[in-house]
Amino acid sequence: MDTRIEKLSALLLDYSVALKPGEKILLSYDGDDCRPMIKQMIRDVYKRGGVPFVEIRDTAMVREQAMHCSKEQLELMRDVQLKQMKEMDAFVSFRANPNKGELSDVPQEKQNLWDSTLLPVQNERVNNTKWVVLRYPNNSMAQASNMSLDGFTDFYFNVCTLDYAKMSRAMDPLVDLMDRTDQVRILGPDTDLSFSIKGLPGVKCAGDKNIPDGEVYSCPVRDSMNGHIHYNATSLRAGFTFADVRFEVRNGKIVEATANDTKRINELLDTDDGARYFGEFSFGLNPYVLHPMNDTLFDEKIAGSFHLTPGQAYDDCDNGNRSAVHWDLVNIQRPEYGGGEIWFDGVLVRKDGLFVLPELQGLNPDALK
Repeated sequence: MDTRIEKLSALLLDYSVALKPGEKILLSYDGDDCRPMIKQMIRDVYKRGGVPFVEIRDTAMVREQAMHCSKEQLELMRDVQLKQMKEMDAFVSFRANPNKGELSDVPQEKQNLWDSTLLPVQNERVNNTKWVVLRYPNNSMAQASNMSLDGFTDFYFNVCTLDYAKMSRAMDPLVDLMDRTDQVRILGPDTDLSFSIKGLPGVKCAGDKNIPDGEVYSCPVRDSMNGHIHYNATSLRAGFTFADVRFEVRNGKIVEATANDTKRINELLDTDDGARYFGEFSFGLNPYVLHPMNDTLFDEKIAGSFHLTPGQAYDDCDNGNRSAVHWDLVNIQRPEYGGGEIWFDGVLVRKDGLFVLPELQGLNPDALK
């Protein structure tokens, strides 16, 4: 057994979900590469007096269902999964799908039906359990990162087991500043966007929801955003890689969207009314994650990035937007990606991916490593 698996299991159970004796935890995994990790976690849950349950997923089987699913079938699936989720105190998910494009040919209307019908299960998990979501090293992820499997595995464990308690303390000044901020302006190549976060709190993510972690987020006032944004990172969504995504936004709503597949992105944004409004604005802060790998769980944490998310808002920072979509689109502002600036109430906060205010410089990569 790789001792790093034992270390990660302990981090997840003792820090991320803080499992207590008698609590029920659902361990969900997709991909055989996850099996050693899940076996270790089952043992460790029992050692802590918890009760483990296991959910085995297979994206290839999900595709077969999604291609021909009906609303009645999905409603029954929702009810069964929701009953199980309501019994859980904690949830840990590992994903190591061998083919990231497995869902790419599912018709968009079927994908929208799947997402919208099963959304209550996700909401129950997010709002009412202690949860954390991870990937797990496999050849597909290593290839997406242009790394060997051994090299990516070393990278993975470095990223996932960093000192999140230290990161959490360094986030406090940024949370305080976001709590006091009204107007945000984002500038960069083909990007000039303004919006308000007044009355919407800053929320820190330091290893207790996602691993790898490292972000502080808020939420735009729903109808306050105006301008345009051109994202410079690609994004994998339902098996398709979107690139060159550009939005024109008026009074909070995406009124024009273009991408490498403009028809497809507009079909996605037409899932429901809330998909064209934004539910999250967040700073990426992980010092070990520097370049996109077409995996949102990693890409949204890229040091010197931000993500601005069409769709559902979180309960912790809720602007009232509701949608089956929550799409974390990433823009990297480090110089090699074109640079950029973020201003709060007329004061420069971050330039070219580095915080410039003294109280925030503890979040720059050299300070967090």
